[in-house]
Amino acid sequence: MSPELDRLLHTLEPASPENLDVRLRFGLLCAERVAHLLEQAEVVACLGALRAIVEGRNAPAERARLGTRIDDLANCHQGSQSLDGVGHAAVSATYACAKAIAGKARQAAEYAAYAAVYGQGGYGATSDPTAFEPEHEWQATQLLGLLNASHRAPSAA
Repeated sequence: MSPELDRLLHTLEPASPENLDVRLRFGLLCAERVAHLLEQAEVVACLGALRAIVEGRNAPAERARLGTRIDDLANCHQGSQSLDGVGHAAVSATYACAKAIAGKARQAAEYAAYAAVYGQGGYGATSDPTAFEPEHEWQATQLLGLLNASHRAPSAA
């Protein structure tokens, strides 16, 4: 994780009701960025339900039911028997959705970054730490925008 992204994510810790909206919005952005890697229609539906919650179209209480279901889906994902990256990308994208629904912004970002890199073939995820830099930069930009919009932006380091 880049130092800038880590610094921005630190502003959302500890998790609290006051920062839940930003955590959910950021997790949703991260998960949607790798949604094309999802293999299970039910996971895609859970991600859509999270979007509806964030947009105010579904009751926030729905998140607990979604969380239980997506955890089950993520924990049962078969993944891949090889390091080709394809199955690992789907598993990581599914976990990114689960962490986004749980409001765990840092973990959603981490799983989404792994999914993005695995989705490019897997090599970078296992042996080239710089492969994550573009994703971490994008995530930092998105989170800074959300923090600015919520007036929670941290001061310059």
